[in-house]
Amino acid sequence: MAEAAKPWIVLKYGGTSVATAERWERIAARVRTLADTHRVWIVVSALAGVTSALERAIREAQAGEPARELEAVRSRHEELARAIGLDAAARGGIGALLDSVDSWLTGVRLTGEAPPRLVARILATGELASTRLGVAALARHGVAARWVDARDLLEGEPRAASDVATYLDVNVPTTRRPELGDAVAAGSAVVLTQGFIARTSEGETCVLGRGGSDTSGALFAALLGASLLEIWTDVPGLFTADPRLVPEARLIRRIGYREAEELAATGAKVLHPRCLAPAEAAGVPIRVASIDDPEEPGTLIEAAEERHPAVTAVTCRTGVTLLSLSTLSMWTEAGFLARAFAPFEELGVSVDLLATSVSTISLTVDRLPGGADGPTLRKLVDRLEPLCRVRVVHPCAVVSIVGRRIRAALPEIGAALPAFRERPVHLVSDSAEDRNLSFVVDEDDAAQLVVRLHERLFRARQLESRFGPTWERLGDRTAPKPGGGPWWRARSRELVDLVRAGKPRYVYHLSTVIERARALRGSLPSVAQLYYSMKANAHPQIVAVLVQEGFGIECVSAAEVLRAREVAGRDVPILFTPNFCPVDEYETAFGAGAEVVVDGAEPIEAAPAQFGGCEVGLRLDPGQGRGHHDKVKTAGPHSKFGCAFEDVPRVLEAAARAGTRIVGLHAHVGSGVFDPDAWAETGHALVPLLDRFPDVTWIDLGGGLGVPGRSGQAPLDLDRVERGLAALRGALGAIELRLEPGRFLVSEAGVLVSPVTQVRTKGGVRFVGLAAGMNALIRPALYGAWHGIHNLSRLDEPPAGYAHVVGPICESADVLGLDRLLPETRPGDVLLVENAGAYGAVMASEYNLRPRPDEVVLE
Repeated sequence: MAEAAKPWIVLKYGGTSVATAERWERIAARVRTLADTHRVWIVVSALAGVTSALERAIREAQAGEPARELEAVRSRHEELARAIGLDAAARGGIGALLDSVDSWLTGVRLTGEAPPRLVARILATGELASTRLGVAALARHGVAARWVDARDLLEGEPRAASDVATYLDVNVPTTRRPELGDAVAAGSAVVLTQGFIARTSEGETCVLGRGGSDTSGALFAALLGASLLEIWTDVPGLFTADPRLVPEARLIRRIGYREAEELAATGAKVLHPRCLAPAEAAGVPIRVASIDDPEEPGTLIEAAEERHPAVTAVTCRTGVTLLSLSTLSMWTEAGFLARAFAPFEELGVSVDLLATSVSTISLTVDRLPGGADGPTLRKLVDRLEPLCRVRVVHPCAVVSIVGRRIRAALPEIGAALPAFRERPVHLVSDSAEDRNLSFVVDEDDAAQLVVRLHERLFRARQLESRFGPTWERLGDRTAPKPGGGPWWRARSRELVDLVRAGKPRYVYHLSTVIERARALRGSLPSVAQLYYSMKANAHPQIVAVLVQEGFGIECVSAAEVLRAREVAGRDVPILFTPNFCPVDEYETAFGAGAEVVVDGAEPIEAAPAQFGGCEVGLRLDPGQGRGHHDKVKTAGPHSKFGCAFEDVPRVLEAAARAGTRIVGLHAHVGSGVFDPDAWAETGHALVPLLDRFPDVTWIDLGGGLGVPGRSGQAPLDLDRVERGLAALRGALGAIELRLEPGRFLVSEAGVLVSPVTQVRTKGGVRFVGLAAGMNALIRPALYGAWHGIHNLSRLDEPPAGYAHVVGPICESADVLGLDRLLPETRPGDVLLVENAGAYGAVMASEYNLRPRPDEVVLE
């Protein structure tokens, strides 16, 4: 077939999909696969994290700070260029682009101003740089691609009459002009261009807003009359829930445009909602697929008849603001709604969900310039208050049950609604298109509601053809297995032998603890002292080996302090960080030579003589918790931990009266945190307080370093954590940094192994019962934690189906894992629960008078 006669296929790659040399090799392989039958138009994003880094670079410049973020961006591109194999001359073009950004930021630094027109030019550099690298990367793999500037093809229209809308959030109309695409391709069978960027009618650079690369892909597909748009990302498609919350979520095989748009709009982050309309208008089907698993078909989005009612997914959007407008005067008053909504239009605030009664309008806002703390919301409230009473609730979340003909599916949905019992619902909204039923709830309740709704709505759908494998199964297939996999795989026979007597056991691998400790120390040179958070696992051999690796011990009770001294000796640093403990525990800690941290004035006020002449640290609450579950977030107004900033004067007064010196500041905001900037951001939040604490010599940023809980989950980026901490140190002078990891060091080193007691099928649902239940490992019941579960007795046998893995405890919550893919499993087999080295044995109980599992340590 002649090249010009071949249809176009558009491949869109997100930031993570273009961030490594290996992934560019996969892109080249996909192009070669299509070359015989198609011309290929490739649309790519900036390298992962680069757009956010450029935004931070602008803020740095406005604050007059050094250009650290831009240098990090430059390093990212140089590292990728070297990995691709480009010489210095070939890298010169990227350097010139970033030099231009440096010049623009110098201007911002001098003036303090960053107008939207300039911001758009700076942000567009990410895509311009990634595509320049991409052309060279493809050439290294034998693919000749023509570089095309997206601004030659896409012209934006502002969404409102403002510079922000004109340059930073444009709309590009959908057009079909294949002859224009052919002209810029100039006969090339492969084109590489940018997502996210376009031009104004005056020819200036503008951008489509965050997530706009998906929309660019759809716009190019429509313009070219492409046969297919493939969106390649780091997940294999759309799922029935966010797999980070629900690893049992199922892949959605096929879905219509409108239903997919509803999913994207209500919280599914794989696709940007704006990308569906251009594809539907042009009749271009969309395939969403994973660059790490190219053989998996993924999700196909196309025109579809939607006659039958069906529930497709449970989604969630957080950070939502709700307004309640109340007045009896709105009853029967003509024009009230028009007057009430006029300020929303004037201030550019978009309304999302809406419910009305005779005296109240409740609504959520979809687009709130400046956020909930910005001036726009204050102006909006000021303009509304002459009309009605205004109540603002923030932060909220919208939990949505999404599908088609939702009203006809209400009997099915009704069975799931007990999930909302004892959780306040601020607003319920039924979409006009009958595609979702949405609930506005407190943000802290959202994650658990998603988990519970998904469990009730999807656990019986194992054979429904429109759903594919679970995230768990796909992750097991795509996850890299360096060194032959986890440590326990090589010791599987030994582990099976340990439970021959029919009793469950915890087993710890000291070599893995040592490996994690050394990796952490080597990755974080900015941290002067690391403390092991002993509450994660207090086994003496684990404590002892971490002391040998140079860690201090962080304790939260007097009993832990005494255990630490017994195991570690008198010379090891111990940090005592209790919460609401009896006052005499502080005396024990001081007597054991521990450094003591208080989290308010109350302990000092209760026992001033005990604290007189002593040095202590003060635990502060920065105001925002983080973590994998609400129950592990340890900051914010509803958290019992830490001293609020406004209470600092009281602490200072109590310390002055008692003669106590505050020599350290401490802040721990939660556990299971994967945002690599979290610790530096916490530290920067404490910096403004240092003037009030002249004796401070250290700052402790807590622990909570995230541990991947499932196959395929990306680990915490320690290099980026270190970059943030290194920048923080520049603001601290001689003050040293401390961290106190716990689970990060021991979680992967521990497993729970248990014999299978019974296997049963009831109502089409398969149950595998273990001798160990929630008495042995309470994390799944308490936190909704997900742990990988494997049949050690049949480790390499193929899967036979899904099963709920349960224990012998007389509680409905006694479930260690829902919908786990297992081989044919029989009584007497031995199952292994991964990532059980932290908060496993230490939280075990003898509930139902069942004994705690024994603990065994392997070298």
